[in-house]
Amino acid sequence: MPRRATDFRRPVRNTFSRWICLLSLFLIAGSVLFFIQHYHDQEPNMEQPILEINRSFHEKRNLTEEILNPRSHARQLVEQMTLAKAYLVLAKEHNNLHLAWELSSQIRNCQLLLSKAAKQEQPLSVDEAEPVIKSLSSLIYKAQDMHYDVATTLVTMKSHTEALQNRVTSATVQSTVFSQLIEESVTKNIHCVEMRLMSQWLNDESVQKEANRIRNSPRVVDNNLCHFCIFSDNILAVSVVVNSTVWNAAHPKQLVFHVVTSKAKHGAMQAWFIGNDFKGATIEIQSIGGLSWLNASYSPVVRQLHDSVKSFFGDSEGSSDRKYVSLLNHLRFYIPDIYPKLERVVFLDDDVVVQKDLTPLFSLDLHGKVNGAVETCLEAFHRYYKYLNFSNDLISSKFDPQACAWAFGINVFDLITWRRENVTARYHFWQEQNSNGSLWMLGTIAPALLSFYGLTEALDRRWHVLGLGYDPNIDNRLIDMAAVIHFNGNRKPWLKLSIERYRHMWEQYVNQSHPHLQNCILDI
Repeated sequence: MPRRATDFRRPVRNTFSRWICLLSLFLIAGSVLFFIQHYHDQEPNMEQPILEINRSFHEKRNLTEEILNPRSHARQLVEQMTLAKAYLVLAKEHNNLHLAWELSSQIRNCQLLLSKAAKQEQPLSVDEAEPVIKSLSSLIYKAQDMHYDVATTLVTMKSHTEALQNRVTSATVQSTVFSQLIEESVTKNIHCVEMRLMSQWLNDESVQKEANRIRNSPRVVDNNLCHFCIFSDNILAVSVVVNSTVWNAAHPKQLVFHVVTSKAKHGAMQAWFIGNDFKGATIEIQSIGGLSWLNASYSPVVRQLHDSVKSFFGDSEGSSDRKYVSLLNHLRFYIPDIYPKLERVVFLDDDVVVQKDLTPLFSLDLHGKVNGAVETCLEAFHRYYKYLNFSNDLISSKFDPQACAWAFGINVFDLITWRRENVTARYHFWQEQNSNGSLWMLGTIAPALLSFYGLTEALDRRWHVLGLGYDPNIDNRLIDMAAVIHFNGNRKPWLKLSIERYRHMWEQYVNQSHPHLQNCILDI
């Protein structure tokens, strides 16, 4: 076959060169795209921490927020410091003083660093935190390498936790007792009045006859009247509660007051109320010693109070009376037992002053609930989780930690529903469960929150304003419109340490004209 002329032959070399150029361009373009895509994927991971670190130096943040942030250096430091403290205890127990000294030194460095961050309101930088974190990590690894295994750590820490819990319980008991002693402390004037009243009770038969007449009066069980109950051994405090309630009532003769006091103060309390005029209101006085059914076999709290007071005061003569004084605070859980014929009562604490007529509370619809009370959860710390141990399964499985708490001071109790719901049995159950103090510390509000859970009707906040025993800055408008003001706290109005701004609100209801009070003021 003849070959083509030179002019008509295929340009082989030129075509091959073009393909090589195109292939090179594709390779270059692919490489560029791959590089761009790879850089784009890596860019956020490289830049984001830098942006966050730079931003953190310009923003002030609370240290608590930093500690709660699982990515923060502060959180790492706190966790390592907690672990280091555990190994510090183990090192001391094994007499490894050098390791203990190293751990203590690094724990102090960690604490100083966290303190500095808290003062500056800025998160810790990498340069600040990294040396301490590395040092702590090295020491923790060293401790682990010395066979301080998990089992040993758990057993040791459990024993230390139990010891600390016992110390906390003991301190709480002492704090409660001392607080109560402060609140119940009386001036020489009041002590003088009590002695004179007791002498009158023992020497004046007419006073005792009048007390018997009142006790047997049909008025004390008449459910058409308005019944109030007060449990206290403070004579002047109870007289102010009664005076202020009567003074502001539209129909004082419809009021009946039931007072339970200690055995030591029973006679003086009787003499005071029988010797004063309360506009036709009836005041019945009982001694807690007369409640023979309230004993350790029926009430777990009687047994617990006896043990706690005995451990604090020993077997001294005053320990028994101390138990009764403490038990007065728990009588609020036995109201249906103390007054079996009553259907509805209003409970009043002895540190309140009444400013409005309270009789509308007796016709108030509680919607089938047992307890009418003012809620106190406008502030976050007045919710259930602040009063109860929600790390305990018995509590966490039955109660909402965010449930709203409420206050004692003025409470409306439907005793018919109380008996039907067997609230006192609930109270006994929870007291038994808390025999070791694992659910809550001492006091009455925690067991009340448990016992009346789902059985409390919220009242209008104007019925009850609290805080006059510790807060000097309560708005006057709140006080003026309150039906009841409550001097809860240690600064009681009958003490010298009371808040002066509020003292006159309580003193105006003290019967200054009483002869015993006048004589004692002149004599001292």
